[in-house]
Amino acid sequence: MRESEITKATVDFVKKELQHAEAGHDWSHIERVWKLAKKIVAREPGDPFIVSLGALLHDIADAKFHGGDETLGSEKAAHFLESLQVHPNIVTHIKNIIAHISFKGGHEKELFRSPEFDIIQDADRLDAMGAIGIARAFHYGGFKNRAIYDPRIPPQRNMSKTAYRKSAAPTINHFYEKLLLLQSRMNTPTGRLLATERHEFMLNYLKQFYNEWNIE
Repeated sequence: MRESEITKATVDFVKKELQHAEAGHDWSHIERVWKLAKKIVAREPGDPFIVSLGALLHDIADAKFHGGDETLGSEKAAHFLESLQVHPNIVTHIKNIIAHISFKGGHEKELFRSPEFDIIQDADRLDAMGAIGIARAFHYGGFKNRAIYDPRIPPQRNMSKTAYRKSAAPTINHFYEKLLLLQSRMNTPTGRLLATERHEFMLNYLKQFYNEWNIE
């Protein structure tokens, strides 16, 4: 199969697999990340085909919706790509991207890097920032029945992977535990540039939020 045919088949596969997914991790999220990744790879070194496949498949089975299983996503993606007879080196690369892309708290070291991984991770992190990131955060908080804000529960910065995954803190804490940390963790110059406006939007949102919460 040609690369364009593989990409189209991957789009169809992901749309079908995620048709009932939580709205912050559904096809719309995948499509935004895919578009951002293509925008970044047009300006940064990387293989556009691998970037597209990795972006499309990066959340094919997010661990937090599958009992914490962190291998399911990469294995599911590999099985699908192998069915299309994608080159084994590319399949292995995609598996590594999926296995290592997610934010895991403050103490986790990067165990895998590639130009394509850097681009996809930047695109995924950009979708967790700005207006879309705020909407996704509160949607997921509602999905998990979490409080919006509780001033008695302070944010826990630099949590371990286990603590981060088990946290049930109010959604506002998530800004300090993840969202506001992302700008400084972007991998590429283009990613950092695109993150600036979204970061500032979140800071302004929090200022307005506290003004309204405290009736100032």
